Amino acid sequence: MSSNKGDGGWKKFLWNSEKGELLGRTGGSWFKIILFYVVFYGCLAAIFIGTIQAMLLTLSNYRPTWQDRVAPPGLTHTPRSEKAEVSFSLNDVETWLPYTKALREFLAKYDDEHQRDQMKFEDCGDEPAEYKNRGDLESDVGVRKACRFTRSLLGPCSGIDDREFGFKDGKPCLIVKLNRIVNFRPKPPSSNESIPEEAQPKVQPNVIPIYCTNKKEEDAGKIGDIKYYGIGSGFPLQYYPYYGKLLHPQYLQPLVALQFTNLTLNTELRIECKVFGDNIDYNDKDRYQGRFDIKILINSL
Repeated sequence: MSSNKGDGGWKKFLWNSEKGELLGRTGGSWFKIILFYVVFYGCLAAIFIGTIQAMLLTLSNYRPTWQDRVAPPGLTHTPRSEKAEVSFSLNDVETWLPYTKALREFLAKYDDEHQRDQMKFEDCGDEPAEYKNRGDLESDVGVRKACRFTRSLLGPCSGIDDREFGFKDGKPCLIVKLNRIVNFRPKPPSSNESIPEEAQPKVQPNVIPIYCTNKKEEDAGKIGDIKYYGIGSGFPLQYYPYYGKLLHPQYLQPLVALQFTNLTLNTELRIECKVFGDNIDYNDKDRYQGRFDIKILINSL
């Protein structure tokens, strides 16, 4: 008897035909509460959308307002490994094949066939020159042309004649670039005060110089001669500024090729490379801010 009474209580709660209540509320009560929450959440949505729209009005489609990656500029190299180490054996092709493959893939976009469109690319000269001004970011100029950078500028490290980039002969190449930063204009060093004496001969107008040397004192004299290939053996100013993906979709960064022609074999060598400029800083906590260091080990056995 009590079970039937309980079942009847639940049924009456779900629908009370005597009072016309559904779940304890009349139709008018349900209408008021639904209307209240519709208005309440509608106001919250309007406030949220209005806040987002107000924030979007302060943003530019072309200029980032915040950068949380490497402080300008980051200096990176190809090939690149997780441990920043290049290790291979002269007698084992398989050990250096991944490095040459990475170099070929990286340089593929620098092939001449990809730079023939006269509407997208222009010749900016094979000698260092001043910044290439293509208007303001917010101007109505639209998509900007990019300077051509031919692989032949990288000499024996271009991969055109030597598909092994020197690895087969124990003279490996690295391809180095500065990270893209919208509207950034790297400034060449105005004096030699902050530049190591051995790197000072590389300073010249309209070029951001790069210099590599041994990281550890015990490696002094073991690095041998380093060849630098590219425009002015550094980063020429006519390739700057970069206008971003929307305005500069075909932009090619200038490259510098490093070839280590006489490394001591069977010895792990720590090499540090730096770029020098008035607005280029370094941070010991960030191994790629304006510099990088790499371990190279060539086994002859």
